[in-house]
Amino acid sequence: MTPTLLHAQALPAESETIRAEVREFLVDEHSARSFEPRCDSWLAGFDPSFSRRLGERGWIGTTFPTKYGGLGADAFTRFVLAEELLAAGAPVAAHWIADRQSGASLLRFGTEEQRERFLPGIARGELYFAIGMSEPDAGSDLAAVRTKAVRADGGWLVDGTKVWTSHAHGAHQMLTLVRTSPLDTGRRHDGLSQFVIDLSSPGVKCNPINLMSGAHHFNEVVLDNVFVPDQDVLGTIGDGWNQVTHELAYERSGPERFLSSYPLLEAARPYLAATPGGRRVLGRLTAELWTLRSMSIAVAAELHAGRRPDVAAAIVKDQGTRFERDLVHVVAEQIEVTPDPTATGTLAAMLAGALLHAPGFTIRGGANEVLRGVIAKAVLR
Repeated sequence: MTPTLLHAQALPAESETIRAEVREFLVDEHSARSFEPRCDSWLAGFDPSFSRRLGERGWIGTTFPTKYGGLGADAFTRFVLAEELLAAGAPVAAHWIADRQSGASLLRFGTEEQRERFLPGIARGELYFAIGMSEPDAGSDLAAVRTKAVRADGGWLVDGTKVWTSHAHGAHQMLTLVRTSPLDTGRRHDGLSQFVIDLSSPGVKCNPINLMSGAHHFNEVVLDNVFVPDQDVLGTIGDGWNQVTHELAYERSGPERFLSSYPLLEAARPYLAATPGGRRVLGRLTAELWTLRSMSIAVAAELHAGRRPDVAAAIVKDQGTRFERDLVHVVAEQIEVTPDPTATGTLAAMLAGALLHAPGFTIRGGANEVLRGVIAKAVLR
């Protein structure tokens, strides 16, 4: 159960003190059969009770100040927690988005009233956020969003559709990018704003988008004349592009961008180690994984310093998601195990789940092809 390829390196010593405690907790949870390790657990593992148990230990919202229920820890402590939970394949999807990025946006751009209202619930593992960015005609091209908000008495009326909203059917709030000024094709990044939309509001409809396996993680969220009070505007009206790109640095650079398929690598390790060819594959994958980890830690250091490493985050996302996708197919080719989604708790079931999820790795969080354009423009500048 305890991961063998991940151990302390390139992180501050004080951030590492929590690692052994997290591993012991995960061993106990697995022994109690509270979860079965799975790939892509930060999307596929939605378990509110597990999130609450993490919250009781202070392991959600660790970077939040203590007055909001956090530990006041640094970004590296959260990194240690994240990689241990992901490596174990633990069910962290319920709180993941709120912990990873929504909380950070509230801390940076939110009002004191918003922080006091939302952050303690996130830290307890009881308040979940969805991401309201992508639209039917604006996937990775966020500047093309058409969801619009018009002024109303005491707030705004919002109309539009968001898609690929992970676990919106189980979330309480959606941090949503909307257009508060008419689209100007010459300056598409202008006129955007961010709202915190209560998903229980009248006019919100959540339609499931099922995977080919039948699993329900994604949704289409239709906003039909939804009223958002002024107190739920995040940051400054018209500054949405600046705010959302700050948020994307958190979304694209973390360990989930290269560890989604790590539980499969760990489960297959004895099979790979049994042959010379398998050992070569294991060595190559481990070296690539270690390099990506170092890159991700470097981005965490930039975020910790208060900088906005947009391009570096895009590189981690591009390289990391290709690695975790390709890992699945390399392992499938190397081991003589037939994928079987019904064989719960076995390598066959884990392989089946990984194969079904792998096609989405390079698309979500911004398609890699689009991110390479972001990287290329930065190089040219």
